[in-house]
Amino acid sequence: MQLSDFARTLEAESAFTVLGIAKELINAGKDIVELEIGDSPFDSTATARKTGIEAIEANHSHYCASPGIPEFRKAAAEFVKTEFNVPAKAENIVAGPGAKIFEQYFCEAFLNPGDGVLVFSPYFPTYVPNIERRGGRPVLTPLRQSEQFRPSLADIERFLADDPSPKAIFLNSPQNPTGGVATAQDLKAIADLVRGQEIAIFSDEPYCHMIWEGSHHSILSEPGMMEQSVGAYTFSKSYSMSGWRLGFVVSSIEIADAITKMINTTLSCTPPLVQLAGTAALGSDVKERQEVMEQFHEKVTLLTNGLNKLSGFNLLPPKATFYVFPNVKELCNNIGITSHGLAMYLLEGADDDFGIACLGGECFGEAGEGFLRFSCAEPNDRLKLALDFIPIALSRKDRLAKWLEKNPHYRLTRMYAID
Repeated sequence: MQLSDFARTLEAESAFTVLGIAKELINAGKDIVELEIGDSPFDSTATARKTGIEAIEANHSHYCASPGIPEFRKAAAEFVKTEFNVPAKAENIVAGPGAKIFEQYFCEAFLNPGDGVLVFSPYFPTYVPNIERRGGRPVLTPLRQSEQFRPSLADIERFLADDPSPKAIFLNSPQNPTGGVATAQDLKAIADLVRGQEIAIFSDEPYCHMIWEGSHHSILSEPGMMEQSVGAYTFSKSYSMSGWRLGFVVSSIEIADAITKMINTTLSCTPPLVQLAGTAALGSDVKERQEVMEQFHEKVTLLTNGLNKLSGFNLLPPKATFYVFPNVKELCNNIGITSHGLAMYLLEGADDDFGIACLGGECFGEAGEGFLRFSCAEPNDRLKLALDFIPIALSRKDRLAKWLEKNPHYRLTRMYAID
């Protein structure tokens, strides 16, 4: 049997691909500082763990209603209303296994083949395949380091005016991989521009508590935007519950009902024992959450300051997330290596016994070329080891040249444009 065109061209998320390579090297005895995957290094919060165990012992292990159990939907609605001024009630909430699945459901809810979807680039790599699943057209527009990686209203205006069938916009703030943040003024201007038009907004907000300057804002708090937006949240970052697979979306009742049918016809429901753990986290683990966020900020500051001291690394202190996104274009131009090639050299080629797992910016689209993305998901002493190793790795010219000979696909065929 021949696979479909979509299945044959589908690519896996790069972070998980590099994660697999890193794990193989670790199993072979190599010491790897893992900064490739966006997973929390901390334990799931205490009340969530305790409640999850109690839920298993109480046999909360059967089907539940597709949109979620009532107590979870109520708690999630109260959470976004209290913290982000999103006017949600329980009926506006749909539970799911993390936030990523809702990219697919959003596209199923709004896109017809040929519809245009504006995606700011660099972008989270699963956006494009989920748009293409519906036959939609990703329309990429760059986020610029010179503009602090904020979405440009002019780019949205251009998309609405020039695209033959504009239908949706993917917003990700705080933004992965750049750490950029759309300000409250940015979101108000976007809302004023699209309000009342046949333009749906997917507002991807998994890093809502990892804000290092100011506070988080959601476009769903703007008047009327619940009716044409879907806001996605996850417990993976804020509560270190990535393996539990729990998230939710908030939207109008009509849209929430449509997404509920998609949950019903694909997943049936999200495990109730997981929802009970999430409900407990929302109610009881806020203090622990904030303490963990402070530790994340310490890691981000450590890695940012350390990388900015290295020759060839130029980065803005991220305003949010636990990623740093240094510009290494000049360094790559001098070496003649792609940015992901540089990342793979640090992992595989720079030393027999030690390596760093990170990602080249092109893993997040063409606009990410010439950047690296480092997660901060390691203990601080391990982050310092990585910082100490990078200049050593770059000083090994002969080793780098031999590695490029063996991996010629990582040679830079055109120089990166320097802003």
